Amino acid sequence: MGGLRTGDAGMKPRNPLKPFARELRNNGTDTERLLWKYLRNRQLEGVKFRRQQPIEAYIVDFISFDKRIVIELDGGQHAENMKYDEQRSACLRANGFSVLRFWNSDVIENTESVLEVIRQQCLQELPPPPDPLPPGEGERNC
Repeated sequence: MGGLRTGDAGMKPRNPLKPFARELRNNGTDTERLLWKYLRNRQLEGVKFRRQQPIEAYIVDFISFDKRIVIELDGGQHAENMKYDEQRSACLRANGFSVLRFWNSDVIENTESVLEVIRQQCLQELPPPPDPLPPGEGERNC
């Protein structure tokens, strides 16, 4: 089948990160669950968010495809992986997403402030779409 779902002849191959993303959704951190409580069911400005979604070679914590917003929650390990996080954010921006990063401690201790930053981003005009890819290229593969 070569990565295609049964009956999906000619369709895009399934992202190989999907099973891992599902596992992350089922085993979210306390901080992710706290923020999800406010983002789910279009509670924030009517914007639909999804959690633990594969984009390119990454799995993002939260995403709104309609508003082109990615929200990443960073724990202590991210202080050691700043270069990786910068590359990841650059890739997401190249795909037309705004990236909001919050420390876990801010989400827990300043939930209302974090939600206000997200709310303000939801109210922003959409950024222009990324430049179209040349014919024959399917993804940016950052």
